[in-house]
Amino acid sequence: MASTYLWKLHDLSGIEAKVSDGIHLVPTGSDSIIQVKSRQYPMHCDAIREEIKLLSEPFEIFEFDFWKRPESNGETKVQVKVIDDGNIHAIVSWWVLQLDREGTVFYSTAPRWINSPASIGYWDWCDHWKQCVWFFRGKGMSVSRGEEVLLEASHTETSVSYNLNVQVPKNDTRQHDHNIRDFQLLLSPERIAIYGDSKWRSSVLAAVRNALQGRVNPLCVVVDDSIFLTLLAANLSKTSHVLSLFPGLREKGAQYLETVVKANCFSMDRVEVPEKRKPCLTLQDTRGKKVDMLIGEPYYYANEGMLPWQNLRFWKDRTLLDPVLSEDALIMPCKGILKACAMSLPDLWCSRCCLGDVEGFDHSIVNTTLGACGELPAPKEGPFLPFSIWQCGEIKELSEIFTILEFDFSKPISSCHGTAQVKFTEGGICHGFVLWVDWIMDTDNSIVISTGPEHRYWKQGVKLLSKPVAVGINGCNSNSEYGSTIVEALLEPSSSELILKHAFL
Repeated sequence: MASTYLWKLHDLSGIEAKVSDGIHLVPTGSDSIIQVKSRQYPMHCDAIREEIKLLSEPFEIFEFDFWKRPESNGETKVQVKVIDDGNIHAIVSWWVLQLDREGTVFYSTAPRWINSPASIGYWDWCDHWKQCVWFFRGKGMSVSRGEEVLLEASHTETSVSYNLNVQVPKNDTRQHDHNIRDFQLLLSPERIAIYGDSKWRSSVLAAVRNALQGRVNPLCVVVDDSIFLTLLAANLSKTSHVLSLFPGLREKGAQYLETVVKANCFSMDRVEVPEKRKPCLTLQDTRGKKVDMLIGEPYYYANEGMLPWQNLRFWKDRTLLDPVLSEDALIMPCKGILKACAMSLPDLWCSRCCLGDVEGFDHSIVNTTLGACGELPAPKEGPFLPFSIWQCGEIKELSEIFTILEFDFSKPISSCHGTAQVKFTEGGICHGFVLWVDWIMDTDNSIVISTGPEHRYWKQGVKLLSKPVAVGINGCNSNSEYGSTIVEALLEPSSSELILKHAFL
């Protein structure tokens, strides 16, 4: 299939070619230095129906007969007829399970926009069965309606992989780097899309440029795993010294910088990555100089896909570095704001509902393991769960977006407590609260990086109610509806645990 959205999730080189900010994460001739890992990625593809163009009809890749012992490994080749013009950016796959010998009962995980007899009647959204997306390298393979392409597929016991047999031209610059795999960074699709997003890049660039104004020979510490901030700080100030801690990337990050340094117009004598990981820096590590700028996105390599406030690790790191900060040290981001919204999430709530008796079998033992939320017996509460809300089926905002907590990074980390009373702006069934962090990048509060539901490259935290609640507008329309809610939050810095309490009024 062709999809600009899916293309942006894996081809940083192609996206960056359209950006003119002077930063080259993927220099010419090093197209594969940053890539997604070659594997299938789970996704609710119904959410991108309007952003894809189907280039073929559905076709079968593998068939497994469970009456026999299946082979652990297999390969196949399929001639696929193209039904429209476009670039093949990805393959979306799913499975169809035949549940009886006669072939009359099926269960399918196909997206809703696939017309298949086996899929009829199985349109309920569920989180446990998604589709799988396999990205093809670069801009994809250009095809025209009516032609046929050869797709190669293979499987192991746990995975399926694909390949389009595309010949790379001899003059393709990608062949110039024979040892590129030694320095290759494997990032998530969402991280690649963020690094290619022109709006995000321009916001971060403006924040760093403003922070560097008037600073001579600044010592800048990048506390997280941001290769973009490292290149940016070194590129924008020709007198800066940049110390990048890279707690997750480590030596891979250092090797990457050495590979791209020339294309970004600075030398490695101004950029340093500590050889050994340390709990905190000392003046000996900074050669006696105090830190003028401490910056982060924040982005931690090991935290991707986790709850948004777990990136408050940035605040912990800033606190550990407090002894080496200069009196007028600039901290970026300056603040974090925990935002929330009450929402109707019927599909997500049903998918996380507690299990009990199912067809005569007691399934309640797995509720804790699976993180069940709905219909928990009092006083138990479900955990916060990370979700991409835009992929969660039917969703509806029921309240205004409100602030629960603010985190001031100019000061060492401390416990935070906040309360907000919020009126409902829409009537409906409230299934829970969606939470995220807005990062305030400058002291003027003019540059904000939001990780809310409208930004698809970040996950939000979801707190589902034990039982859904009917809510109304401007007070109660009936005895069974609530007009507002009080939300109270407490964040303990020692554990990064967020405690949320609520009461409907």
